[in-house]
Amino acid sequence: MSKHDFLLEIGVEELPARFVTDSMNQLESKVRDWLEVQRLTYDDIRSFSTPRRLAISIKGLSEKQPDVRDEAKGPAKKIAQDEDGNWTKAAQGFAKGQGVEPSDLFFKEIKGVEYVFANTFTAGKETKALLPQLEDIITSLHFPKNMRWNEYDLRFARPIQWLVALYGQDVIPFKITDVHTGNKSYGHRFLGDVVEFNEPAEYVKKLKEQFVIVDPVERKQTIKQQLKVMADKMSWVIPIDEDLLEEVTNLVEYPTALYGSFDQEFLEIPQEVLITSMREHQRYFPVQKEDGTLLPHFVTVRNGNDEHIDNVSRGNEKVLRARLSDADFFFAEDQKLEIKSALSQLENIVYHEELGSIGDKVRRIRETALTLGSVLNIDDQMKKEVERVAEICKFDLVTQMVYEFPELQGRMGEVYAQLKGEPDTVTIAIKEHYMPRFAGDTSPSTLTGTIVSIADKIDTIVTCFAIGLIPTGSQDPYALRRQAAGIVQMIVDHKLEIRLEGLFETSLNLAEKRQLLKRDRVEIEKELYEFFTLRLKNVLQEKGVRYDVVDAVLASSISHVPTVIQKAELLMEQVEEPAFKKVVEALSRVTNISKKVEQKEKINSALFEKDEEKHLYQTYEELEKTVKLSLENSKVTQAYQALVNMEPTINAYFDQIMVMADDEKVKKNRLAQMKALADVIHSFAHFQSIVFS
Repeated sequence: MSKHDFLLEIGVEELPARFVTDSMNQLESKVRDWLEVQRLTYDDIRSFSTPRRLAISIKGLSEKQPDVRDEAKGPAKKIAQDEDGNWTKAAQGFAKGQGVEPSDLFFKEIKGVEYVFANTFTAGKETKALLPQLEDIITSLHFPKNMRWNEYDLRFARPIQWLVALYGQDVIPFKITDVHTGNKSYGHRFLGDVVEFNEPAEYVKKLKEQFVIVDPVERKQTIKQQLKVMADKMSWVIPIDEDLLEEVTNLVEYPTALYGSFDQEFLEIPQEVLITSMREHQRYFPVQKEDGTLLPHFVTVRNGNDEHIDNVSRGNEKVLRARLSDADFFFAEDQKLEIKSALSQLENIVYHEELGSIGDKVRRIRETALTLGSVLNIDDQMKKEVERVAEICKFDLVTQMVYEFPELQGRMGEVYAQLKGEPDTVTIAIKEHYMPRFAGDTSPSTLTGTIVSIADKIDTIVTCFAIGLIPTGSQDPYALRRQAAGIVQMIVDHKLEIRLEGLFETSLNLAEKRQLLKRDRVEIEKELYEFFTLRLKNVLQEKGVRYDVVDAVLASSISHVPTVIQKAELLMEQVEEPAFKKVVEALSRVTNISKKVEQKEKINSALFEKDEEKHLYQTYEELEKTVKLSLENSKVTQAYQALVNMEPTINAYFDQIMVMADDEKVKKNRLAQMKALADVIHSFAHFQSIVFS
């Protein structure tokens, strides 16, 4: 079967940088799925993107679909033929539907019943006739924000300017809005010209000749290489923020790195402020010495070549000077603000219309943090530190610097608190109470910062749940999932003796006292457990724990997070051991039969008829104490070993005892014994969830 290359390019007005990579990946995924549905084979597929284009190149795309020969099953023979052997309407309709004559039908027997069958043949369609369907794929792309233009109904990220659809040397005809497909594209907006492709294989080379590097990986690597050459030449260190690098890559079609300078006096501003101002406002890379000290220089990437590069550098310096002058002014003005005055201003900032002001939230954080401190038995000195941090942790929200750069909240609180004479233990915790800020971020290094961080995050989660702001699907505007994951991470990292039900109760009590609960408390508590169970599931999966082991441990109590983690890790060590299967089978015999218990009954030892019943009851009583005490003290291995030791006793019981006895009283008593033992087993894990191959 003949093959040809195929090229699809969507030319648009400049896309926002954050749209580019996802849109490219989405286009490739949709095209791959479409090719699979259409049964079209190909050798390779590559995706390309720049701010002005999304493209797919398919190498060796088959010329047509393969023909398909198949057997279609129809009605049973008794329905397909009448008593005289004539074809019924059902059979005739089946034949017509399959495109064959009734005389072509035949019978085959399946499980003792004869059915009518037809041999079918579907001729493969020409690829050129199918490719216009890609119009639907293009218009189905979704973006964080869409726009409409002119009189068209189409919603797209930006107006479509041109379309290339080339199969071999043939243009595949279709149009979107008033833009028709062709074989012409456009180079760099200022440096390039119209590009005409004779075949798809010319795509990358011809556009590069017109100052467009369509491969984002190559573009990114070009930027990194240019930064390295510059750093080596100038004896600089240019730290590369991967998010910034990704953004810059998607802002340019033909990158050229350049550098500029700013006044030395601006280095008096905190380093984070300078870096944030350069990164967020100008997309600049900072420049440092080997020891990490910031230098009065910056590096940026131009969308173009190196012509008149000095003028570009001076223009960037001028813009940055204005930005840094603003930052310098904000920093000076903020230092005039007293912490007490800043705290009073928090009363005027609405946290949420149903939850009060930031000042109200701060008071809840303080009360929750002090309760957590008592649970953790911190000393009086740390209690004072926790209370002070909780009181002032949000004061920097009223500063001009944080208003301009919201991502600096916490860090500016640390800086300004230091300038106001607060002790280091307090200032560090002010910054750290926002940690971990994102997936992969570290936990606070100090216990003070950890306590306030947990208090802040659990208050946000519980109060949002209290008024019905619960994440659904991909919607999580208050980042509650991230904050719950942060709480779990901190408890694990610091091995904190905090139980989730106590944490929920503390925050719910506060919310209830302040009349913030707009929903049933029991329902909120149930939802909180489910919410944190999912966060724990993610943690365990990231640790490589098998899905069935995850299900087994999460079906038990998740209250003490470190214990849940230890259980999962211990079971993962056991799953490959030959003896483990026998243990699980024995424990599962108990838990499975206990499902027959409709109502929990008290065990009556007087109804025991055999020694195996008595022995099981004796070992159960000892097991219950051991497992409970071991789990309360995080001695997971000890609790597990106690369960392992039950295997011979359980097997001996089932060898000699018929649980479902004829005598109703005896049966109920034996089921009660199974239920009691199952409850102890389930307090560790639901072993019946574990799967063996």
